[in-house]
Amino acid sequence: MGLRLKFNLVLVIVFLAGFAATGLVSRQLLQDNAREEVLRNARLLMDTALSVRAYTVEQVKPHLDRQLQDVFLPQSVPAYAATETLGHLQKKYPDYGYKEATLNPTNPRDRATDWEADIVQQFRQNAESTELVSERTGGTGRLLYIAKPIQITNAACLQCHSVPAAAPASMLRIYGEANGFGWKHNEIVGAQVVTVPMDIPVLKADRTFKTFMAALATVFAVVFVTLNLMLSWLIVRPIRRMSLAADKVSTGDFDVPEFSDAGRDEVAVLGSSFNRMRRSLEKAMQMIERGH
Repeated sequence: MGLRLKFNLVLVIVFLAGFAATGLVSRQLLQDNAREEVLRNARLLMDTALSVRAYTVEQVKPHLDRQLQDVFLPQSVPAYAATETLGHLQKKYPDYGYKEATLNPTNPRDRATDWEADIVQQFRQNAESTELVSERTGGTGRLLYIAKPIQITNAACLQCHSVPAAAPASMLRIYGEANGFGWKHNEIVGAQVVTVPMDIPVLKADRTFKTFMAALATVFAVVFVTLNLMLSWLIVRPIRRMSLAADKVSTGDFDVPEFSDAGRDEVAVLGSSFNRMRRSLEKAMQMIERGH
């Protein structure tokens, strides 16, 4: 096995090991970053919904309290305001979703689906949980969702949701008496659920990963060729010339020209040593021939 082959074999093994390790680490980092980006978008959407809720309670509802005695205005309900506001956002970004998923809602559009009902049950079983983050597969691909429990902490909410007789007649005329009643104080009745698509960030991460690995392979190819050229020019060729010269000298052919001793590297030192050995051997042979 030649010197060049040994060198290239070691270089390829080291590169493959580094390439595999770098690929595993970089892919995981890119996937984690993609998920973090999706999670930030989901939290931003959730915070927007919470801000709309707070704005409705603090600045809208107080101005409508007198009208609510005669006419029920859904716009004064925080959940309705948040759902409507983010519903306009969904028209432009249909893959993003927000829902006040409730087990027994007043408005039928808020009724929890099976997977949303499972989230509500998880909050009910673990009352200390304030947030749930997970993934699911939807019609558009992978989705990340954040959910927060909807808990009746304000006793004033029970005026509209305890029994139909206590609810405003104007609300009953819109929604009827069949749904949205029987709620209890401190009961978890639903969950705010934000869903954000993961496919686009994940695809970007995969594309970045492939580009990075291709660039890494290109750099290795350039380094590989460059090192081989340097190895051939600086080491293999001089050593091969010395090997051929040594073969000729060993057979008594001293017409081989001396090697240049310019330079201070190992090859130059080896050439200088070879020259001294050749001259010494030539003188020894001459002395032997004179003796005969």
